[in-house]
Amino acid sequence: MKRRTLIRSSVAMLALMLAGPVLADAIADAKAVVDKYATRVTTWDGPKASPKAQEGKTIVVLAGDLKNGGILGVTTGVEEAAKAIGWEVKVLDGAGSIGGRTAAFGQAMALKPAGIIINGFDAVEQAPALEQAKAAGIPLVAWHAGPVIGPDEKTGLFANVSTDAMEVSKAAADYAYVDAKGKPGVIIFTDSTYAIAIAKADKMKAEIEALGGTVLEYVDTPIAETSQRMPQLTTSLLQKYGDQWTHSLAINDLYFDFMGPSLAAAGKSGTDAPINVAAGDGSESAYQRIRASQFQKVTVAEPLNLQGWQLVDELNRAFAGEAWSGYLSPLHVVTSDNVEFDGGPKNSFDPDNGYRDEYQKLWGKM
Repeated sequence: MKRRTLIRSSVAMLALMLAGPVLADAIADAKAVVDKYATRVTTWDGPKASPKAQEGKTIVVLAGDLKNGGILGVTTGVEEAAKAIGWEVKVLDGAGSIGGRTAAFGQAMALKPAGIIINGFDAVEQAPALEQAKAAGIPLVAWHAGPVIGPDEKTGLFANVSTDAMEVSKAAADYAYVDAKGKPGVIIFTDSTYAIAIAKADKMKAEIEALGGTVLEYVDTPIAETSQRMPQLTTSLLQKYGDQWTHSLAINDLYFDFMGPSLAAAGKSGTDAPINVAAGDGSESAYQRIRASQFQKVTVAEPLNLQGWQLVDELNRAFAGEAWSGYLSPLHVVTSDNVEFDGGPKNSFDPDNGYRDEYQKLWGKM
């Protein structure tokens, strides 16, 4: 019996010795991914050629829900870029519901615009309206309208603009893994209304599990109802998992807009676990929370304003009969250490890479 006990102890010690270097290597690899995307963005890596500005256009932005910071940031970028290229913009708010977006699309078609931008909702949701737009010869470009980046024959989109959503999700998951020293207990928040949201959440789950972490729960709750659902949901999850819950991973920042009061009521400080990490979009409220160390530590931000400029550029290419640009805009891991650069004072990821001047040069406006 004593000999068997000694053998078991020796095997256990050997397993721990072998696991140590493996865990260290996994943490180092994950940290390298995070560090890569946490560096300052100063180089323009976008298109080098584009058709000159197609003059006198009126375009419509169909915003999925302007209460969503990502959608609002992109809309602001579109308005800024449209002014620079010399176009008129009309913004219609879908107000976070399918009915609202259907009504907005109907209003857009009645306006007979030169082009339409679908901003922040699944294009397939509005399939009949998409067919009407195609029949009318109205080019459609989009932001986060599905999992396909670039042209999408299924929906008729000339271009769907995004960063690499899978890299965004991987960076968020890797941060949680490193921050938990290789032993995260994660709850993932997503919304099955959107194909891109499910794809991002699935990627985060796969990454955490591949690294050896634990996904405690995969929560599907509508983005449009976060203000009503998240306070009670947060309390329930805390009661269920307690200290096992080390990190939250959400497909965007909006989920964390409404968690703070519940966490505070449970006696949590702004920096206590669970640590909140968002895989997009880099909203103003997220920047404020990160800067203040209040219930969010990281957002993997997209350059929302730049993407607004890209949407205008893609429409300009469509008007000119040319192909989409092929550009994937940069992503940025935002932490308290780097929140002040790359647009930090503006509470957004606004790369210091001269994109405004670059696009205006392409359009012949400078």
